[in-house]
Amino acid sequence: MQDKSTVYVFIDDGPQPVAVLDTPVRFELDTRKLIDGKHTLKIISKDPSGKEGIRLIPFEVRNGPAIVLEGIDEHAVVDGVVPLMINAYGKGDQHKFLITGSETPQSIPAWIWILLISFAGWAIFYLIRYFQLA
Repeated sequence: MQDKSTVYVFIDDGPQPVAVLDTPVRFELDTRKLIDGKHTLKIISKDPSGKEGIRLIPFEVRNGPAIVLEGIDEHAVVDGVVPLMINAYGKGDQHKFLITGSETPQSIPAWIWILLISFAGWAIFYLIRYFQLA
């Protein structure tokens, strides 16, 4: 029988591994036990001869309610009163869909206003020309 490599799985800079596994293996990382934010998955492998390999995988956990903000961008320079629209909604139970609060209301984009004003201007121009000819 051939010896297998051993894999040690760490999260962030934890002193104890989350899992010690023989390869090949499937592993499920439960992010519900982690706080929202940036984390690092550190995997250390040791082959039968004792050589080590390390791989760091940065990832971000977002289990909590999603937060959508309209009215200010990241690193924006603002002045005066800034109107903001904030919505936060969670995934709820994974077995049923929550419709209440799952959509974020948004203001009408400027290009739609420009399109509507242009169409109204064209329609008025057309009507004036039509009544002048008749």
